[in-house]
Amino acid sequence: MEQCKVSSLYDLNETMAKELLASVTYPWEALKFISDFIRKIGPALDSGVYEKRGEDIWVAKSAKVAPTACLNGPLIIDEDAEIRHCAFIRGSAIVGKGSVVGNSTELKNVIIFNSVQVPHYNYVGDSILGFKSHMGAGSITSNVKSDKTLVSVKDGKEEIKTGLKKFGAMLGDYVEVGCNSVLNPGTVIGRNTNVYPLSMVRGVVPADSIYKKKGEIALKH
Repeated sequence: MEQCKVSSLYDLNETMAKELLASVTYPWEALKFISDFIRKIGPALDSGVYEKRGEDIWVAKSAKVAPTACLNGPLIIDEDAEIRHCAFIRGSAIVGKGSVVGNSTELKNVIIFNSVQVPHYNYVGDSILGFKSHMGAGSITSNVKSDKTLVSVKDGKEEIKTGLKKFGAMLGDYVEVGCNSVLNPGTVIGRNTNVYPLSMVRGVVPADSIYKKKGEIALKH
């Protein structure tokens, strides 16, 4: 599945997790290493740019963090990011430069690239969101199957068994997810793709397309 590879989905120059993601073929292979990676690079961050705010928590001095936000490590919040009122970061998270984590949004075991917006009532777990991707209000990643079996990535007749019980969604660069959509476990959305509001998405969605509903995907012209 060429379109599911890290090289097809992301510009790695737009994340401090470049080293980690460059070491794997498919992005979900990095999920189990996020915590250790943060603990590895955190102590080496420039103390003139970042400050340590707790155990395994590093926050850029230029970032805006609301006093009502809850931050748990391991965590890095990069420069000029904004963590808004009542955001809940459960840990194992990298929030990229200029990204927005909004009101009542919850993050857990994620890589958020630079300039990403998850600004209103979003749940993002065991997921990777590419450069300038955006999740509309109320849209979420569902990261565990209802039958609790391991997650596979499916594209038509092709299937990759990930061996993961928890796997939300991989969003390529510039992906737009409409309000109140649910991205089911194992979802991979290619670069520059738009998802209609109120969508239930599963499997692989091609790059440069518009997801309207299951079985109805239009390529952008």
